[in-house]
Amino acid sequence: MRGHKTSLLFYLPVDFTICIFYKKILAIIPTLEYNEFNANGGVFMIGYMTASTAAEKWNISHRRVITLCQENRIPNVTMLGNMWVIPSDAIKPIDGRTLRYEKKIPAKPFIKWAGGKGQLLPIIREFYPKELGVSIKRYCEPMVGAGAVLFDILNNYEMEEIYICDTNVQLINLYRVIQNNVEKLIGLLSQYETTHLNKSDEERKEYYYQQREKYNTEIQNSGDNNSVVRAGLFIYLNKTCFNGLYRVNKKGLYNVPMGSYKNPKICDEDNLKRVSKLLQRVTVFEGDYSTIKDLVDENTFVYFDPPYRPLTRTAEFTSYNAEDFNDTEQVRLSEFIKSISLAKVMASNSDPKNTDENDNFFDDLYLGLNINRVSANRAINSKGDNRGKISELLICNY
Repeated sequence: MRGHKTSLLFYLPVDFTICIFYKKILAIIPTLEYNEFNANGGVFMIGYMTASTAAEKWNISHRRVITLCQENRIPNVTMLGNMWVIPSDAIKPIDGRTLRYEKKIPAKPFIKWAGGKGQLLPIIREFYPKELGVSIKRYCEPMVGAGAVLFDILNNYEMEEIYICDTNVQLINLYRVIQNNVEKLIGLLSQYETTHLNKSDEERKEYYYQQREKYNTEIQNSGDNNSVVRAGLFIYLNKTCFNGLYRVNKKGLYNVPMGSYKNPKICDEDNLKRVSKLLQRVTVFEGDYSTIKDLVDENTFVYFDPPYRPLTRTAEFTSYNAEDFNDTEQVRLSEFIKSISLAKVMASNSDPKNTDENDNFFDDLYLGLNINRVSANRAINSKGDNRGKISELLICNY
């Protein structure tokens, strides 16, 4: 013992061979550096503190500090004999237990979409393959639409590869703009929202049709130079149009009338930023669903959400592209699904038996696969008549 009565100088057979304990602060000094600095009359100390001191400093229990040390959550922590010593300038680690219980705000679809799966998600989750996120690390959604299932998987599963595509060129442009240029998009949407909300009902109507005409002009001259404008107009029209429809005529021009919304949320900045962050993990490309064929293997989950086969003539209101998705296209899709049997595949569609119990179109088409009838709250026709619980199909090859 030398010097102050509460100081202790001792030697240990470890890399840091000289240790000084003073008022609960430990200094561990390599012998050579200690001797060199003392020879020049200086002082060289690497400050450490005990676990009990850290507990007092960070207002947590001593046991919790020990656990953090054992989990290597504190940089440069080390053992001194049978006790932990911690750098005196160490910052209290973020408590992972608290993070687990904090409510995480998930990203959600950024557009409204006819036939969107948001309401049906709790049921769809029950049919996810049990290997999802374990041995299944690749996800493909080749008819992505608003992406309700996509975002559910992005929010809740650690996937190594995610691929989405769609034949709707403007929809894919929107995904890419959110992925790569979200700040400019937010700025544009903020302008649209302010302008729209500050107008009277008649002025809003005039403004809507002006923007619809502008959108149709822009999409006929699509290019990198107007990608953000096209994306912004897509969202503006989607948030203010009738029922969130995306419908084009035979010329490919958007023709949905204005809807009636008192205070539409055109610029959801926080959600767009969350979506943009998640989309950094996603490969986005334009194309028909058949383009994913070379991407799937036994470790892939594929979800198809095609335009539904209409239950009635008045339900046929979603001309998604200039070409209709008719029964011939439904047959073609079923053949493709059967051709990728190596992957785990799920597909949604309408259930013809809601209106005709003798209609076995999908039962025959997907014979040999698991056809699950689930309850959904939807309108049977475009006018919203007969809205209520109806049956929908979840078709799985597993």
